[in-house]
Amino acid sequence: MASTATARNAKIDATMKAAADAGDVPGVVAMATDRTSTIYEGAFGKRVLGEPAAMTLDTVGWIASMTKALTGAAAMQLVEQGKLDLDAPAAKVVPDLGKAQVLEGFDAAGQPRTRAPKRAITLRHLLTHTAGFGYEIWSEDIAKYQTAKNIPGIITCQHAALTTPLLFDPGERWFYGIGIDWAGKMVEAASGKRLGQYLAQNLFAPLGMTSIAYKITPDMRGRLAKIHQREEGDKLVPQMELEIPQEPEFDMGGGGLYGTAGDYLKFVRMMLNRGRANGIQVLKSETIDLMSKNAMGDARVCLLKTAAPPLSNDAEFFPGVEKTWGLTFQINAAKAPTGRPAGGLMWAGLANTYFWIDQSTGIGGVYITQVLPFADKKSLPLYYAFESAFYA
Repeated sequence: MASTATARNAKIDATMKAAADAGDVPGVVAMATDRTSTIYEGAFGKRVLGEPAAMTLDTVGWIASMTKALTGAAAMQLVEQGKLDLDAPAAKVVPDLGKAQVLEGFDAAGQPRTRAPKRAITLRHLLTHTAGFGYEIWSEDIAKYQTAKNIPGIITCQHAALTTPLLFDPGERWFYGIGIDWAGKMVEAASGKRLGQYLAQNLFAPLGMTSIAYKITPDMRGRLAKIHQREEGDKLVPQMELEIPQEPEFDMGGGGLYGTAGDYLKFVRMMLNRGRANGIQVLKSETIDLMSKNAMGDARVCLLKTAAPPLSNDAEFFPGVEKTWGLTFQINAAKAPTGRPAGGLMWAGLANTYFWIDQSTGIGGVYITQVLPFADKKSLPLYYAFESAFYA
């Protein structure tokens, strides 16, 4: 068995090194775990193209929407404690959610027409992306509304960024958006703590995650990889100024964290162990089971058509495979092309960071590059190759 793992890991090393050497990615860190320990780790390429620092296992990157699962776990801790309710009106906890209106279109002057939603938004809607919220990256209507109302984009981390409308009535379908930023606001309201502080005390500390935060510490900054933009001719160019605000108005529950692959792997391992880590039950086993199954009924995950090509390509994992959503993961309802069995969990971050959690086989992995656009034509296939190696 050991020789099989050795051969597999050598093959992954060769694949990752070749991709970095060819310039397909600037640098990459990939790690995998079973329920007890790390079974693969590798780092290749550069943190910043044109600079000497190598990508290392402790390199820090923007994990973007991989933040969502951590915010979801925090919310579920508070559900366990009876401080939050999955199916009660969320506006009881965060009154501003009660102001959300459904966008019906735009008038001749380009001003939006809105109406009240048919039902109240719940925490379940927020965690499953069925509340009706969208992202401007994948919705021209949201972008148009932002322009009409002079509303900043979500990565400004300004409170005003959360005032975009619903694209449909809560619970009617799945569409990816700012719902988990609002769930982060619910965590804050229920706990009395800023989201970053709550996560640090109730998730990161018990799991031993020491290099993950909204505010990049001096130590983390010394290990930081920069985001690269893929330009004409596939050339990757470092975007030295691109960084999430370090003094934000709110901690972005949907995408603000910076961290390492190794730290995130500890969260993956906790999920594989049904909530247990370092002798501590971080979440109840029945909560993990609830988080890991379809939580949105008949709705299904769909293709996200880009409305901002520099930031994202059209994005969908495993086209043709039915996908549902848990609390807060995508779930493949059938076997994935990588070999991952049905019922696996996954998601990703905008700068081409990815993770998966396979509770049936007991393995999961984390893959971090720092590349835009999302669903990059070189980085995403490299991630698929990495995951596939564990099912070959």
